[in-house]
Amino acid sequence: MVSYIEKFRLFMKIEKNAAVLTVQFYEKDILQFLRFLDSQGLSCRGIGPGYPILRHYLALLKDQHYSRNTIARKLAAIRVFLRFLKRESQIQDSSWEMVSTPKLNKQLPSFLYPDEVIELLEAPQKGSVLGARDKAILEVLYGSGIRVSEATGLNLLDVDLNDGYLKVWGKGSKERIIPLGKYARQAVAVYLRIGRPVLEAKRRQEGQEKALFLNRFGQRLSDRSIRRLLSKYGRQISSGAYVSPHVLRHSFASHMLNAGADLRIVQDLLGHVSVSTTQIYTHISKEELKRVYLKNHPRA
Repeated sequence: MVSYIEKFRLFMKIEKNAAVLTVQFYEKDILQFLRFLDSQGLSCRGIGPGYPILRHYLALLKDQHYSRNTIARKLAAIRVFLRFLKRESQIQDSSWEMVSTPKLNKQLPSFLYPDEVIELLEAPQKGSVLGARDKAILEVLYGSGIRVSEATGLNLLDVDLNDGYLKVWGKGSKERIIPLGKYARQAVAVYLRIGRPVLEAKRRQEGQEKALFLNRFGQRLSDRSIRRLLSKYGRQISSGAYVSPHVLRHSFASHMLNAGADLRIVQDLLGHVSVSTTQIYTHISKEELKRVYLKNHPRA
């Protein structure tokens, strides 16, 4: 079965054009399921009627206190793998297709209010190398709504400050062209003038670093580093709100919709495949309307 894990990995990368992290999560979930089958003296090829076995596995995950969302993700990975095995004529049974996905918990994503965002954007130290870099990162994340992986993947040639555009590579290596507002352009321009040259000079390897955002050693900044700096600046704002790359992404989307942006446009900007993924931000907009109403109406 190990050889089919390898084949499945290639199938996900080449045919499904899945993101690297998606492939990694799927493989982890599938190996966990295969270990369960082994503990039952079974294998995928000898699974027999798959419906009761898969139901038993999902019940076990529930008993182990996995969330509904996590169980649904694991089930999705297993389904894709079993369909792949059936396509490869390794299994014949398809009763596992009847196993229903657990009802997902609907949670509104966290976001910042506009005054909190402004305070956050002003938090980095002015005039310093790292302050210029961090200001540019914050302005780009909030100004474009891109994912943290897309931000760390940005190269110098992906940024057009004259026309105000970013070229990013999203999930499944899909390219998007994102408008970049004047505040973000200004912040990136300052960083390129006073910050990045100093950081790149600390690079020990030969050749130029093509990444836009660099760490203190002149190398491409990591996702983890950006998460850390956002958390640091979040603690500095008066509300003490938890700030992560996704919180800024959620804030971007909710503020766009609150200002009257078309849902389909926001979908394209965020790089969502389905508009249903973007629709959750309409609920945030309703919450914002309720907050403003309760705060300002004399009879609320």
